[in-house]
Amino acid sequence: MIWTGKQYMDLMTFKGQPRQFFAELFGPLIGLPEEWRAQGASEGEIELTAFMFDGVDMVSAGAHTGYLHPMEEVVLEDTPGQRIVRDSMGRTSKLRKGFATISLPMDWPVKTMADWKTVRHQYAWDPARVDVAQAKEAAKARANGALVGIWVPGGYATVRDLMGDEEACVAFIEEPEMIVDMLETFADTATRVIREVSQYVTIDHIHIHEDMAGKSGPLLGPRQVLTYLKPYYRAVWDTANGLGATLFSQDSDGNMNAVIAPFIECGINVFYPCEPAAGMDIVALRKKYGTAAAFKGGIDKHVLRKTRAEIDAELAYKLQPLMQEGGMVFALDHRIPNGTPLDAYRYYVKTAREMLHLPAEDEKGWMRMAF
Repeated sequence: MIWTGKQYMDLMTFKGQPRQFFAELFGPLIGLPEEWRAQGASEGEIELTAFMFDGVDMVSAGAHTGYLHPMEEVVLEDTPGQRIVRDSMGRTSKLRKGFATISLPMDWPVKTMADWKTVRHQYAWDPARVDVAQAKEAAKARANGALVGIWVPGGYATVRDLMGDEEACVAFIEEPEMIVDMLETFADTATRVIREVSQYVTIDHIHIHEDMAGKSGPLLGPRQVLTYLKPYYRAVWDTANGLGATLFSQDSDGNMNAVIAPFIECGINVFYPCEPAAGMDIVALRKKYGTAAAFKGGIDKHVLRKTRAEIDAELAYKLQPLMQEGGMVFALDHRIPNGTPLDAYRYYVKTAREMLHLPAEDEKGWMRMAF
């Protein structure tokens, strides 16, 4: 089923729903399609369209809030095992072929306040950040039921993109003036973009990407979130919400338990992907936070390589009646891992659909729900 923007917003704000929402957030890891083809998968299964996942009719508002003038990528090395490039931000980045989908930077442009000042213009306000034609098209799509969204830079993730994780973490402690200047720049640009775009279309959904945690916990603690990130987040959310936005979603892998409450205070009302292997339990989170937050994901992807009984137990727990009361997109907690048998994935989808009382035959299609 393709949901309208209003249906999706009602679901995620606990205001009612036509049915349960069952999706695939990210899709397969590299190598899995080849494994499945060898096991007899149809092309519809490879493309995930055969599994009848739900999606949302979503369009971009025509807003650009991040790095404004990306550089042309330059290939420095391209071998069967790896590809090294000078990327759009001027970083030397390496991609290990056959193992990864994201290149990892080997160097970063910012180490000091002086360095930041040389790239600050890339995040500053510029009228070119608003695509008026796209905003007007989005308004037409919204009138026909679409969800209108924009992306804003992560308060931690963007600092990490500029400095690397180690230097970014140190900077939050040793160079607070630079961190504040960065976040104030992001806030000024994002709020101006939101106000400009809102002259043409109502923005429904703000998305922010952080990826700021590992298995042992987040790289910033509650104090750093409330001291540094909250002013930025609140500036964005208060502006957008005041102009009609309903959802503010955050994407972060890893164990975010320690900072969920602070991020709710920052305005976030949708969290994903909620990885069980990192200690994230969507049932415990629902019991703790009630209707203050919605979640996407949370079903253990690793259970698909276990027994049918273990798949049944995982679904019985994660799909229990409490979780079907709204505010939930049921999905695996990240990409479908290599080694997942095709028959196990088929069984998972069939069993979940039955538990969620979804029709055995439904609209075929797949829409990446990681937004």
